[in-house]
Amino acid sequence: MPAPHGPRRAQVAFSDSAAKQLDAITNEAELHALDRTLVVISVDPEAGELLPGNGTGPRLRQYVDEVERVRLVYWVTALKTVVVVAFIEV
Repeated sequence: MPAPHGPRRAQVAFSDSAAKQLDAITNEAELHALDRTLVVISVDPEAGELLPGNGTGPRLRQYVDEVERVRLVYWVTALKTVVVVAFIEV
């Protein structure tokens, strides 16, 4: 009998501005730190805290990993299958 799979991960997509920020990262340690953080939010899209908003547009979340020193601002689609990253800070 095959081993059961873990929970389904959310797909991570990048906004245009986040993709530009990603392209600017050349340090391998920073890329590794970002990758580990993306795994966290793909496994649990609600891991970050909700940011205050006015109710128009998507509800932004912020995830900060103090160990890896990475900050992501993102939102989760209505189906909670795609996490769109809006800001990357490594």
